[in-house]
Amino acid sequence: MAFKQIIHSKKVLAFLAVFMLLGTNMLMAQTTATADAAKPGVDWLGVGYYVLLFFLLAISVAVIGKILKVYDLSQQIQGKKGIHWNNIMGVICLVFLVVGMAGAYWDITVQGSMSLPEAASKHGVKIDDMFLTTTIITMIVFVITQILLFVFLFKYRHSDKRRAYFLPHNNTIEKVWTIIPAIVLTVLVIFGFFTWQEVENSTDVKGQPASINIDITGHQFAWELRYAGPDGVLGKKDFRLTAGANKLGIDYKDKNSMDDLQADTLVLPVNKTIRLNIFAQDVIHSVYMPHFRVQQNAVPGLPTFFKFTPTITTEEMRRKVEDPKFEYLLYCNKICGSSHYNMQKVVRVVTEGEYNQWIAKQKPYLTPALRTELKLASADQNKSITNNRLALNN
Repeated sequence: MAFKQIIHSKKVLAFLAVFMLLGTNMLMAQTTATADAAKPGVDWLGVGYYVLLFFLLAISVAVIGKILKVYDLSQQIQGKKGIHWNNIMGVICLVFLVVGMAGAYWDITVQGSMSLPEAASKHGVKIDDMFLTTTIITMIVFVITQILLFVFLFKYRHSDKRRAYFLPHNNTIEKVWTIIPAIVLTVLVIFGFFTWQEVENSTDVKGQPASINIDITGHQFAWELRYAGPDGVLGKKDFRLTAGANKLGIDYKDKNSMDDLQADTLVLPVNKTIRLNIFAQDVIHSVYMPHFRVQQNAVPGLPTFFKFTPTITTEEMRRKVEDPKFEYLLYCNKICGSSHYNMQKVVRVVTEGEYNQWIAKQKPYLTPALRTELKLASADQNKSITNNRLALNN
């Protein structure tokens, strides 16, 4: 019986060897073709290369396994003791531990270096601190548990010289691994709660409203911006008024709407509290500004907001990252359709003086075309009518 198994294993081994040889040739051909087709500066070999590499690795493991199986059967036929598979599996566990830890180290050093620059907002610093704290705690737990897991698998692998000791229940151990994680998670949740409450609160610490209110409205596939005019107050909106040139549904019966401004760039004064009033006109979008650690969904029919304070101007960040063309960007972080990638807008943080100069140059939403469409009198006409009324009264 053992002899038949050896013959069968040899046939399978020969088949796998031939298949691996063919795969190696295909891999070399794929590598050569990809290298010839690759453009200068492109450092990748294509999906097919990696899929083939994975299959070759799997086949190699199968070949090695079959070789060991044949050797084990031949030893048994000769009346000798076969391979100590438990020892082999124990060693594999140690190898897996070392390789896994090396991979984790690579991920932290290489992928970790691709993280964003320092937070450019006041609350962003707290969020980064929370993220770092959580990462350190989970990393410590990860390292300890993985070392214990694989070292114990090796140390307590099966042996005919000892029997396993089963521990069905231990109150002390269960208290330790329940109470300690509960305390750690509670602390993280409490700090997270207060940070989130500070971010989501519509007023600042002193109870004063945000310095600047800006409306951001998402639709497929763009962002629309609305700033308050000289009166400093945004006018009301009504989705039922959305039509033609009044693409945001601004209610011009509200006098505060008459001087509202439109803008192509989201310009923010540094160290001023900004409240973003977030709307969506069709599907769910998401306001996402990673450098400010800002993200909030834009939900149709459910206005949301986000309050933050930018602390680093665009010019300062350009010097920090050594990139004279650097720009903060506003993205949509919800896949909202085929042209989702187009939903980007430049965000520029400037000094208060630069902001005042910029806002003074922005055009009102109430354009002449919109006045005509809404049948509103022009400012000159209103002034003339008012003067005539005063003259008649006199």
